[in-house]
Amino acid sequence: MRALWALCQARGILPALLVVPNWHGDAPLESAPAFTRWVRECAHQGAEVFLHGERHDEHGLARGWRDARRAWGRTAREGEFLTLDEAGAGERIERGLERLRNVGLEPVGFVPPAWLARPACWHAVGRAGLRFSEDAQSVRIHLHDQVTRMPSPVVRWSARDMLRAYGSVAVAATRWRAQRAAPHVRIALHPGDLGHPRTARSVERALDQWLSDRPAVAYSTLCALERA
Repeated sequence: MRALWALCQARGILPALLVVPNWHGDAPLESAPAFTRWVRECAHQGAEVFLHGERHDEHGLARGWRDARRAWGRTAREGEFLTLDEAGAGERIERGLERLRNVGLEPVGFVPPAWLARPACWHAVGRAGLRFSEDAQSVRIHLHDQVTRMPSPVVRWSARDMLRAYGSVAVAATRWRAQRAAPHVRIALHPGDLGHPRTARSVERALDQWLSDRPAVAYSTLCALERA
């Protein structure tokens, strides 16, 4: 995480931080004071904090065949919100928000793990008072009981194995050629992206390419642009 932060800072980018309150149910933020202190320091510098699920994995949640089809190739059972209805999603969001606030973090939005959630989840986000949410195709702005969807393709990588590493590098290059006309493009980084030399080089190359094409903007700026 710190290496990615430094990579962005070296390019003048202040990235948003997606925080999981209790990774896989056995790593609560309260047990990681050095990490939470670092996240607070980043937030004080202006980084926007997002709730990224409650525990991230799908432990105890059964997938139906439709859910499995939606998640195919996208996650190794890490789609925590994939199968949840509005009530279930709302409960986890509220618990996650409480945990973040208890360690001094005030999130502005919600991103479900792997961007997988049912449509009802977005209602739960609005009820929780959060301003932003995301899926794989768009950013949603939640404002005064209204939701505005802004199409936004996302560039991402996976270094989980060699095949996925090489495949994600190829996809990232394709997105640069095919989606430069999109008004808003997201670049999503995970700590593991630097774990393979091919994906690490691709991340740096993509950041430099996209920054040469447009400036990096915060989510709050997107909200101001939408109002304008």
